[in-house]
Amino acid sequence: MAVKNILSIIILIAPFFVLAQDEERDKIPDTIPFSIDSLYREDQFYVGFHFNLVTNKPSNISQESFSGGVNLGFIRDFPLNERRNIALGAGLGWSINTYGQNLFIEKNQDGSTNFRSLDDEDEYSRNRFTTQLIEAPIEFRWRTSTPESYKFWRVYTGVRLGYMYNFRSRYVDRDEEIIVNDISELNRFRLGATFTFGYNTFNFQFYYALNPFFKDATVDGEKIDLSTVKIGLTFYIL
Repeated sequence: MAVKNILSIIILIAPFFVLAQDEERDKIPDTIPFSIDSLYREDQFYVGFHFNLVTNKPSNISQESFSGGVNLGFIRDFPLNERRNIALGAGLGWSINTYGQNLFIEKNQDGSTNFRSLDDEDEYSRNRFTTQLIEAPIEFRWRTSTPESYKFWRVYTGVRLGYMYNFRSRYVDRDEEIIVNDISELNRFRLGATFTFGYNTFNFQFYYALNPFFKDATVDGEKIDLSTVKIGLTFYIL
């Protein structure tokens, strides 16, 4: 509940913060001489909010309840042409994501992992796993920017490398709470393709994971290739 509340608050206030930044940047001071920066760089700080869609599910696994996430960070902009509307971007960021589904995860006494699907007979109030990652986005960037304007169209595409430094699976029913933090089947290194397009403040963000969450894991005799597609909004600052 705490993670969901934090995500909701950030999603509500972020657009107003970014709009205020845009208005401030568009103002030309009355008393300070204004000069055009012909060597400008764009979109170097970002914050994104997205819904997580669980894909490649085994036949008896389904997505349930709210699944969302936040990512933020810094991307160094490297313009490639004189107009500076074509560039490469490379940076460092952080993200947190939640995935609600009916895949139950627990550790056996011998340290092995038990995966099973929760069916209608299981009376539980919550079952989800949460991930936290350090990410390295790499982008090819095209935009209609000029030194005089901060409002422009943009299309950015690339890949995002990530390392999952924290994993937490939480199951809650009327009688018990089961939390699992470390399993050998976890694919901690993440790789995904990204695509962002939009105008000015609001930009649509898509992320397609290129590798599954788990390796060498099965549920009811079926391989677990759970992956994700993320759809949301990205806001750029400076």
